[in-house]
Amino acid sequence: AEKHQPGSIVRVKLTNFVTYTAAEFHPGPSLNMIIGPNGTGKSTLVCAICLGLGWGPQHLGRASDIAEFVKHGSREAEIKIELAAGPQTQDRNPIIRRRIKKEGSKTNWSIDGRSSTLKDVQKLCKSFSIQIDNLCQFLPQDRVVEFAGLSPVELLAQTQRAAAPEYMTEWHDELKKLRNEQKKTQAEQVTTKETFTNLEGRQNLQRAGVERLRERGEIQARIAALERMRPLALYRVSKAKYDDAKERRKVALREMKELEEEVAPSLRAVNAKQDYQAQIERVVKQRKRLVERAESQADELQRKYEALGSKIDDCETQKKSELSGDKTRKLEVVRVERSISNIKNQMRQEPIEFDAAAFNEQIRHVRYAADIKPAMQTIQEQALERRRRITHAEEELKSLHSHAGQQTHKLHSMSRDTARAWDWVKKPENQELFEGRVYGPPIVECSVKDPIYADAIESMMSKAEMLAFTTTNKADYKKLSDQLYGTMNLTDINIRDQHAELAQYNTPVSSQELSRYGLEGWALDYISGPEPVVAMLCETRRLHQAGVTLKTMNDQQYEALCNSPIASWVTKTQSYVITRRREYGPKAVSTRVRDVRKAQYWTAQPVDHSVEAELRVRISEAQDEINELQQSSEGLKSRQASLKVEHDRLKGEKKDLETEKNAKQTALSTFKALPVKLAGAEEKLASLEEAGAKLKTLLLSIADEADKLTLEKGQLALDYVSAVDMLRKFHFDLFEAEILYIEASSDVEVFTARNQDVKNMLEEKRRHIQTIDREYEHQKNVAKAALAEANKVLKDRTAEEEQLHLSMPEQTPEELEVEIESAQARLELVHEGNPNIIRDFEARQKRIETLQEKLEGLDNTLRDLEAKIVEVRTKWEPELDAVIQQISEAFSHSFSTIGAAGQVVVWKDDDFDQWAVHIQVKFRDGEALSLLDSHRQSGGERAVSTIFYLMALQSLARAPFRVVDEINQGMDPRNERLVHERMVDIACEEHTSQYFLITPKLLSGLKFHKRMKVHCIASGEYMPKDSKELEFGRLVERALRLKAAG
Repeated sequence: AEKHQPGSIVRVKLTNFVTYTAAEFHPGPSLNMIIGPNGTGKSTLVCAICLGLGWGPQHLGRASDIAEFVKHGSREAEIKIELAAGPQTQDRNPIIRRRIKKEGSKTNWSIDGRSSTLKDVQKLCKSFSIQIDNLCQFLPQDRVVEFAGLSPVELLAQTQRAAAPEYMTEWHDELKKLRNEQKKTQAEQVTTKETFTNLEGRQNLQRAGVERLRERGEIQARIAALERMRPLALYRVSKAKYDDAKERRKVALREMKELEEEVAPSLRAVNAKQDYQAQIERVVKQRKRLVERAESQADELQRKYEALGSKIDDCETQKKSELSGDKTRKLEVVRVERSISNIKNQMRQEPIEFDAAAFNEQIRHVRYAADIKPAMQTIQEQALERRRRITHAEEELKSLHSHAGQQTHKLHSMSRDTARAWDWVKKPENQELFEGRVYGPPIVECSVKDPIYADAIESMMSKAEMLAFTTTNKADYKKLSDQLYGTMNLTDINIRDQHAELAQYNTPVSSQELSRYGLEGWALDYISGPEPVVAMLCETRRLHQAGVTLKTMNDQQYEALCNSPIASWVTKTQSYVITRRREYGPKAVSTRVRDVRKAQYWTAQPVDHSVEAELRVRISEAQDEINELQQSSEGLKSRQASLKVEHDRLKGEKKDLETEKNAKQTALSTFKALPVKLAGAEEKLASLEEAGAKLKTLLLSIADEADKLTLEKGQLALDYVSAVDMLRKFHFDLFEAEILYIEASSDVEVFTARNQDVKNMLEEKRRHIQTIDREYEHQKNVAKAALAEANKVLKDRTAEEEQLHLSMPEQTPEELEVEIESAQARLELVHEGNPNIIRDFEARQKRIETLQEKLEGLDNTLRDLEAKIVEVRTKWEPELDAVIQQISEAFSHSFSTIGAAGQVVVWKDDDFDQWAVHIQVKFRDGEALSLLDSHRQSGGERAVSTIFYLMALQSLARAPFRVVDEINQGMDPRNERLVHERMVDIACEEHTSQYFLITPKLLSGLKFHKRMKVHCIASGEYMPKDSKELEFGRLVERALRLKAAG
C-alpha cells in the first residue's frame, strides 16, 4: 500500500460532532474526493480537521463559539485525528484528541493518550508545516470568497508560506521592516534638516536684540540683589532696638530688688502673724478629726451592744424550739414501738404456700383463637389495587374518544421515554419546580387548524421537533435536562430552549406577494398551539418562511419562486427547499424536492378497537377478581364471629388465674419483707432514743452560750461609758482651739491694713516691669524674625549677589531704598523688549547643536540600512523569482489544457510590503492577458483560475495536506470536467502532498486514478437503520452487474 507523507491525515474519528453521532474517515495519501448532497456533513469533516489540529472557528468563517460544534442534545463532542509518522514523532503516528464540552465552551487536549495543552498541539502541527490559517493550504467552504478577495500583496504572503522555505518569509519580513525603518529615517532626516535651517536663520536675526536685553538684565539683577539686601538692613535696626529694650529691663529689675529689701521688715511681721494663724488652723482641723473618730467609736460600741442582745434572744428562742421538738419525738417513739409489736405478730403467722411456676404454666395453656385480621387486610388491599386498575383502564378507555387522549396515545407509540417525561412534567407539583412554564411536545400541545393541510404541515416536521419539550429560560432548560437525562435516566428526549417571542418571526414577503407566487399561506398560519411552542417550530423548522398550497405548481410559478426570497414551500404532493450560495453568484442554486408523506400524528383517526377491546377485557378481569375477593372476605367474617365467643371465654379464665396469682404473690412478698421492715423500725426507735439523750446536752450548751453573751454585753456597756467620756473631752479641746483661731485671724487683719501702702508700691513696680518685659519680648521676636530672613538671604544668595553685598557699605533701610530707586531710574533708560527672547535664544542654540549631532547620526543609520537591504535582497529576490517561475509554468500548462492562457508574475515596488503576485489570464482568442479580478472575469472563470493556481502550488507545497471545499461551484460542465482531470493528474503524482476536494455535485464520466480515493457521504432522516444497505462498494458492484446485463 502507498505510504502517507509525514504529517498527512491517516484517520479522523468524530463523536457527537455537528451532524455526526459517530463517524470515522480513512483518507488516502493522495487525492481524496469528498462527495455527497448538500447538508449531509461534508464540510463537517473540514471543520473537524481545523478544530482538531488546534485552530479556532475563526479560520472556518462559521460559528464563533466552539460549543456550537457539539451535536444538538449532546453534552460534549470528541475529535480524534491520526497523523502520519515523521522523524519528530520517532516514526509513530501521533493521535491528537480534542474533547469539547458544551457547558462553558471548554476544551481538553491529549496527544497519544497523554493530557496536553493547545500549545503542545500547535507545536506538533508546526513541526509538520501544517498551516490551517493559510488559505493556499486550507480553503474551507465559507472562506472561498475570502480567498477570491485576497489582494495580490496578500496572495504573495500566502504563496510564500505555502510553497517557499520558511526563511524566505523571514527575509521578506526583514526587508519590509528595514524598508519601513529606511523610509521613516529618511523622512526624519528631511524634517530635521528643515528644522535646522529654520532655527539658524531665526538665531541670526535676534542676535543684536539679545545683547541689548542682556544689559537690561544685568541692571535688573542689581536691583534684585539690592532688594534682597532689605532683610539685612532691617535686621541691623531690629538688633539695635532689641539691645536697648534688654538694657532697660535689666535696670527695672535692679530697682525692684532694692525696693523689696527696703520694705522687708514690715512684711515679715505680717507674715509671722499669717504663719501663726495657719498653725492654729491646722490644730483645729486635727481636733475635729479626733472628735469624729471618737463619735465613730462610740457608735460602733452601741451597735455591738445591740447585736449581743439579739444573740441572747436567739438562744432563748432555740431553747424553746428544742423543748417543743422533744414532745413530737416522744409521740413518734410510742408509734414506732406499736409498729414493732405489729410486725412481730405478722411474722408469727406464715402465708399459704405459692408455686409461681405452676400458675404461669396454667396461664400459658390458655390459648386465644387465631387472628384473621391480617388475612382480611390483605384481601382489602388486593381489592383496592384491582379498583385502581379498573379506574386507570376506564380513564384510558375514555381518553381514546378525546383528541388529547388520542394524541397522548400516539406519543406513547412514538417514544416511551418522551411519554414518561410528559407524564412527569404535567403534574402540578412538578411544574412548580420551574421558573416559567415547561411546554410538552408539539404532538400533544399543537394541532393543525384545517385537517386538509395536515399532510403538508407534518411533512415539514422531523420526529425530533414533534417530540421536543420547550422551556423559556436557561435555568429551566438545565433543570429539566438534569431531571430527564440524569434522575430519570431517559435517552430518547429532545429539549429546546426558546427565548424569542413569536412576534419576532417575520415573513419574507407580504400575504399579497405570497398569493402572486401561487401559494395560499404560510405554514405558520395553519398551526395552533402555545406561542413558545409555535415560536420554537419557527426557529427550528422556519414555519414563518415556508409557503403552503394544495394546488399543483406550474413551471412559471416554480421559476418565480426560485428567484424570490422564499426558500421553501409545500404543494399537495411535494415539498421544495432552495439552497442559494451567494458567494458563487446568482446561478449557484440547488433545490431539494421530496414527496409529501401522509400525516400520521395531526389527524383525526378512528378509535383503535383492538386497544379498546383490550382495555375492556382488563376491566372485566379485575372486576371478577374483586368478586372472588369479596366471597373470601364473607367467609372470613362468619369465622371471625364464632372465634370471638371462644376468645372471650378464654380471656376470662386467664384473667381469674392472673388475679389469684397476683394476690398470693403479693402476700408472700409482704411476709418475706417483714424482717427487713422490723429491723428498720427498731433502728428508727434507737435513733429517737439517742436524740432524747442528746437534747439534754444541747440545752446545757445553749444556756452556757447565753451566759457568755450576757457577760460580753456588760463589758460593752462599760466600754461605751468610757468612750462617751473621751468624746466629751475632745469636744472641749476643739472649742478651745477654735477660740484661738478667731483671735489669730483678727491680728492678721490689723497688720494687713497697716502695710497696704507698701504693697501698692510693690504692685506698681511689678506692673512697670511687666510692661518692659512685653516690649523686650516684642523686640526680641522682631529681631529673631529679621535674623531668620537675613539668614535665608545669606544662604540662598548667588555669588554675584554676595560680591555686591560685600562691596557695599552698611546702610539703613532708607538708604537702601534710595539706592534701589537710582538703579530703577537707569533701567528705564534701556528699551524694554520681550523678556523671553534671551531664554528662547539660548534654548534655540542648544537645540541647533542637538540637531547637528542628530543629522550626523541619521546619515550613518541610512548608510547601514541601505547596506542591510542590499544584502538581504540579493538572497531573497532570486529565490522568489525562481519559485514564482515554477508556479507560473505549472499554471500556464494547466490553462493550455483547457484552451486558455495564463501566467504568474511578481510585481516589484520600491516598498517591499507592496510586492505582489499578479495572476494574468485570458479565456478567449484575440484577447490579451489581463489581471485576474472580480471585474474582468466571470465567477466561473475566477473559480477555474483559483483552483489552477492552488494546483500549481501542489508540487512546491511544504504542507503535508491541502483542503479545498466546494471550489467548483459556478463552473460550467466543460471547465469543471477539464479542471477535474487536471487536478487528478497533479494530485495523484508521486511524492506530492495529500489533497482533499469537497464538492456536493459531480459530473458523470470523470477521470479516475488508482491513487485517488472517493468518500461518499449520505445522511438524513431517510437513512436505513442497517448501514450495510447503503454500502457504496456493494452498490457499485450491483450497478456494474446491471450495466453488464444490458
